[in-house]
Amino acid sequence: MADTDCLFCKIVAGDIPADVVLDDEACLAFRDIDPKAPTHVVVVPKAHHQDLAALAAADPGLTARLVATCTEVAQAAGLPDSGYRIVFNTGAGGGQSVFHVHGHVLGGRRLTWPPG
Repeated sequence: MADTDCLFCKIVAGDIPADVVLDDEACLAFRDIDPKAPTHVVVVPKAHHQDLAALAAADPGLTARLVATCTEVAQAAGLPDSGYRIVFNTGAGGGQSVFHVHGHVLGGRRLTWPPG
């Protein structure tokens, strides 16, 4: 089910353009418009769920598919040899700014913690 006010639902629907790197029956992956690393891809399930906790409670299978898609994106970008990070921000206090669950696949340079 889509949320008509959701930015990522609009991208999934094709109403807002995106630089898509992977599109399958369950997930869509596209380049972040404000990248924090040389490779920065946002991966979303096509179904709207507010955050990772909501998705995990509602659909564990789709949760696994989302993580697998993040891994596929990293592999396609050639990141496994140098390392990469998958980040899921949950809730405003956790840094989530778009309330449609999404993972960030980051790599292409040495990543530090905490991110700066």
